[in-house]
Amino acid sequence: MPDEFSGKTALVTGASRGIGAATAVALARRGVARVLVHYNRHREGALETLEAVRAAGADGEVMGANLAALAGIEALLAQLPEIDILINNAGSLVRRARLLEFTSELYDEVMTLNVKSAWTITQAVAPAMIRKGSGVVVNLSSIAARNGGGPGATIYAAAKAAVMTITKGLAKELAPLGIRVNAVSPGTVDNDFHREFSTRQILDNAMAMTPAGRLGTNEDIADVIVFLCSEAARYLHGQTLEINGGMLAP
Repeated sequence: MPDEFSGKTALVTGASRGIGAATAVALARRGVARVLVHYNRHREGALETLEAVRAAGADGEVMGANLAALAGIEALLAQLPEIDILINNAGSLVRRARLLEFTSELYDEVMTLNVKSAWTITQAVAPAMIRKGSGVVVNLSSIAARNGGGPGATIYAAAKAAVMTITKGLAKELAPLGIRVNAVSPGTVDNDFHREFSTRQILDNAMAMTPAGRLGTNEDIADVIVFLCSEAARYLHGQTLEINGGMLAP
């Protein structure tokens, strides 16, 4: 259905690099009319994403906000037009910390960035979707939600499990109103996230445990997100698609 995204506006949070950037460009290539590229600190990367979005034929703009703080979430919401497609991609481990090192401030930062931002932004864009009787939300969970995460990543894993549960709850609430809510759960992706928080040995070990014989790419995840936004996924509600090369086969 080549025109299914015609006239649509998409917001991709955390789109200055990685999965978010790949998703923004993939949506533009599929015909989304306008792609809003959110970033926090990496404005240069967001501008590069915007350039690629425009080269793919879509309009767009960048929007800066720190989604690890409520004030930043509110600042983003103040800039938003009506949204047809919401990709709640922004998230981070922030830093690895074990139980006895973990501070209350770090707990709040991880939970706000990964959970509260997704919930609050969805809450803000939902009224327009409800009025139209259509809309798509795709949340980003993680394989960490299934296995508890690596060393020092327990609260990040818990946050991503919360995202998975929120996806199910919102799908039940919004499906009767014409809005589809789903999630993707990436395994180990060879990108900036893991270059920051993992060692080469960790990545090599993950690859050795992956039946597909390689780590994921940003594009592997982006293509599934675009599928979830499309009419091909019209009867999918409340699902979390595991994208991990067979590492986890529930």
